[in-house]
Amino acid sequence: MKTILLRKFRVLILLVFLVACTMHIMIDLLPKLEKRAVGSSTGAGAGGGCSCPHSPVEEPRAWAMPRSEPKKHSLRLLQDFSNEPNSNLSSPEKVTERAEAVKRLKQGSNTRALMKDTVNGQKRAVQGSSRLKQLHAHPLYNTELPHLSDDDTLFNLNTEIKFYHKPADPQEWQNEGNEEDEYSPAGEAAADSYPNWLRFHIGINRYELYSRHNPVIESLLKDLTSQKITSVAMKSGGTQLKLIMSFQNYGQALFKPMKQTRDQETPPDFFYFSDFERHNAEIAAFHLDRVLDFRRVPPVAGRLVNMTREIRDVTRDKKLWRTFFISPANNICFYGECSYYCSTEHALCGKPDQIEGSLAAFLPDLAVAKRKTWRNPWRRSYHKRKKAEWEVDPDYCDEVKQTPPYDRGTRLLDVMDMTIFDFLMGNMDRHHYETFEKFGNETFIIHLDNGRGFGKHSHDEMSILVPLTQCCRVKRSTYLRLQLLAKEEYQLSSLMEESLLQDQLAPILIQPHLEAMDRRLRLVLKVLADCVEKEGFSSVVEDDLNGNPTSNHPQGHRR
Repeated sequence: MKTILLRKFRVLILLVFLVACTMHIMIDLLPKLEKRAVGSSTGAGAGGGCSCPHSPVEEPRAWAMPRSEPKKHSLRLLQDFSNEPNSNLSSPEKVTERAEAVKRLKQGSNTRALMKDTVNGQKRAVQGSSRLKQLHAHPLYNTELPHLSDDDTLFNLNTEIKFYHKPADPQEWQNEGNEEDEYSPAGEAAADSYPNWLRFHIGINRYELYSRHNPVIESLLKDLTSQKITSVAMKSGGTQLKLIMSFQNYGQALFKPMKQTRDQETPPDFFYFSDFERHNAEIAAFHLDRVLDFRRVPPVAGRLVNMTREIRDVTRDKKLWRTFFISPANNICFYGECSYYCSTEHALCGKPDQIEGSLAAFLPDLAVAKRKTWRNPWRRSYHKRKKAEWEVDPDYCDEVKQTPPYDRGTRLLDVMDMTIFDFLMGNMDRHHYETFEKFGNETFIIHLDNGRGFGKHSHDEMSILVPLTQCCRVKRSTYLRLQLLAKEEYQLSSLMEESLLQDQLAPILIQPHLEAMDRRLRLVLKVLADCVEKEGFSSVVEDDLNGNPTSNHPQGHRR
């Protein structure tokens, strides 16, 4: 009798357990079923389906699994930019904002009719009178490079560049019918079949990262916004979170997520070394570099990334994966690991799991193209109280002029170009720069890491121009282009406005930042005018055009 009662009791306990499990599962599935019902009804009425980038079945409840520090997230305030203006908008909202921005820009400019229409979330550019086209037709933007020898190109196409033509998955750039299992050298016949990131690398030479009218760059920018992301990892080093994203065509790019909205300025009490790195600053810096005809910034494009499918689900970085969580507003957030702003208070949140960011194409790997890192002579102290030597010594440039590699060639003039570039976007964080080791000292400076630009449109930081005011040296090509961009028929702000509209995340800069560039350009020209008045035109302006039609041509190679 006791045995029968014991068995019945066990069966009863089992039934209660099964009922409890069933109820728990139903409670979890009920919100998903409701969302699916709402999504299907919306799709039937509007034909759009769910606006979320992932299906309801993929609701990231798994991220709410027990954590080693469960109280950390509930006690701290989660920073959520999703309710801020110009934040990570869903696709229809982003399309609407872009259309309104284009309409507003069209009304504000009578001489330029650059209109953009949106059809199914895609932009179509309808160009009328383009200032960019007029600029690119100007003789200053049509100078030619000298003949490039093997010593002037980063790679020798016939012997150095090899690429595997048979990846695991078929690619659009793959040669059909190629059954070879060998690495084949890059030649003229095979170069067109290579991915755009490799063609970009092949085009690097002593004088430029890419040529003015290279169609590969536009294709590469498109790849950055459309290629499937296959893996994600945190970049080591640096003060703020950056991700290395790998694509299906084996290319890689550096992803900087959105931390501030377009209209937020750097707080006045922030030091330059603790400022946020802005994704839109990276995008704008690439376009500004092209408008100035420097072409020393690697291609950068904006992209709306799905944090669920394109970061969390593809990363093998456990440290990154563990920082994902769901905010009280039901948005997906993560914060990674870094020196500054990597905590729940400064978490990066999507809406619900989409986030803006900039993707900068990688330069060739250091194993095949070594780069040399140089300390900027006008590097700041990066200290709250100490000042650098150049800030207290007005004759500091005289010492720099006598120090290699600034005592010959165009290195000092390239630093002046970089100074003007930084001043126009308000970047105070230029502590080092890099060059390709193969070209020695007779080559251009690579303008990397521009995320701390465009932080304050209401303030012009004149200390950035100290190298120019102390040295009073500039290339003639740079000087003439600056004068050209100050003219009403071109106007730097209008050119930037038109160029930035090509990006997927447009508008990139708000109007006050565009107007600030015009104001700063006038300040640069005033400094140069004062230098010419004080030292004479020939002493200030270095003629790099006479007999050599390239602004990047080293002095030692002049003809």
